[in-house]
Amino acid sequence: MRDDEYLSMMKRTIVRSDFRPIRGARAVGTILSALAPALAARLATRLFLTPPRHRRPHPEVHALSTARPRAIEVGGRRVQTWAWGTGPAVLLVHGWAGRGAQLAAFVEPLRTRGFSVVTFDAPGHGDSDGRQAALPDLGATLRTVAAIHGPVHGVIAHSLGAAATARAVHEGLAVSALVFLGAPADLVTPSLVFAEALGLSRRVRELMRRRVEQRVGVPWEAFDVTRLAPYQTAPLFVIHDRGDVEVPWQHGAAIVTAWPGAKLVTTDGLGHRRILRDPTVVAAAVNFIARPSAEAVRPRAAEVGAEPAPVLAP
Repeated sequence: MRDDEYLSMMKRTIVRSDFRPIRGARAVGTILSALAPALAARLATRLFLTPPRHRRPHPEVHALSTARPRAIEVGGRRVQTWAWGTGPAVLLVHGWAGRGAQLAAFVEPLRTRGFSVVTFDAPGHGDSDGRQAALPDLGATLRTVAAIHGPVHGVIAHSLGAAATARAVHEGLAVSALVFLGAPADLVTPSLVFAEALGLSRRVRELMRRRVEQRVGVPWEAFDVTRLAPYQTAPLFVIHDRGDVEVPWQHGAAIVTAWPGAKLVTTDGLGHRRILRDPTVVAAAVNFIARPSAEAVRPRAAEVGAEPAPVLAP
């Protein structure tokens, strides 16, 4: 069987939410891991770097209809961007397999506070060109968008978009405030979730990691937020749901522990994506972006790891 036939068979069994394959994929991956580990690693790498595209729901379509669209070029690929309002720019950064308009709930509250708002679909995502993508692509897009629309006052980033943002800030992107929603502390957990759900052996998982690093040209540790955090000075507000099954709450806690002066607020019952639309979350994030100081966040259980779930400040 040819590589493309194997890949087609695996894709038919996989529907991913971020890096999580589901039913049927595990049996295919387990068999390939045992019989053809090199092939399994090759195909797993392609899947790992191929974000699924989902139909854009009506609320996103409506939000984008009010924006100023603009196509830019990043790394030879067309990237679609949208902007609203005038004033200092706040960038909205989506996660893996996401779209910029998923953060549309932040647009009007930010505009009301005097900011312009800019978002984009990263390469391989949404309305932008490409099939495969990696975090360096997301980071390069973020830096290009910031250069066009800057100076950038703040960034609100979701999931792996937060890891790309942390790397961009580490490399010199100047911002006055950051908000991370459901952010991973490192790439190990997403890759383990992916490999486990796909039934990959440890050997195949390591082969896949090496292939991904060779493909993108940087080690995974380059996007380890806890390693980047001690060198950061931008104020950071992390919001993470205790029931997030895609990026466990402990990741948010680890980031806050490592990032000087960062604040953590925990939600309950919002998961990995509803957190992007919750009015209280939106209000707290916008308040922090508008007033990036320690007083902008007032969790009632202020210590990271406190068992009573912190409550978002109004």
